[in-house]
Amino acid sequence: MSGNRRKAFLVSVALVSGALLMTACQDTDQAADTGTGQGSSSASTPGDEATPSGSSASGSGQGTGKGSGATGGTEDGAGSGADTGNGKREPVGQVCGANDISWNTRSESQAGGYILISAKAKPGITCILPAALPTVAFGSDGTEAGPAEQAVGRQITLSGNTTAYAGVNPKSTNGDGGKELDSIIVAVGDDDSNPVSLKVGTITVDKPVVTNWHTSPADAVPFG
Repeated sequence: MSGNRRKAFLVSVALVSGALLMTACQDTDQAADTGTGQGSSSASTPGDEATPSGSSASGSGQGTGKGSGATGGTEDGAGSGADTGNGKREPVGQVCGANDISWNTRSESQAGGYILISAKAKPGITCILPAALPTVAFGSDGTEAGPAEQAVGRQITLSGNTTAYAGVNPKSTNGDGGKELDSIIVAVGDDDSNPVSLKVGTITVDKPVVTNWHTSPADAVPFG
């Protein structure tokens, strides 16, 4: 990731992490004031659908992310149009933003254990996941996952029930080191200004890696 893009993403990560911390503090204060002593019933599990931090920004899927309100697309790329070779240009879809997507995560045991991320466009939205790694970061320091595959994948048009999958191995080393975390921060590429925090349960993170986007979960296993 280039210097400016990395700085922008790390600022977004810091804002998401700060929002999570403030929410946790507010919940603690409210519990102390009411004296109920009851735990929250909304805690996410590894298989729960995640909700982006700052839901007012995402609204009904038309936030400030790039893919907001996108309505059409081909797999020729994002932009004003694609040259068909006969002097005409076909319209192409807009790149997805994280707030255009309904997210889910679940833990898998294959390949030593990994996190399977699934992404589906929100109702009424058609957008394109670019042929690039999803940007996945861990912790307040924004430790990023490296590539789990040598080749770049294909772009995927999300619409209706089409689902894209990426696999994250949070610990690619064999040692006992690493840091304990319970969430990951995901963005659609380097320029996505609205990363989301996804609950994944307690994991140990040490040199994480992530696959490209795939249309089959079987292809999103981060081997090696």
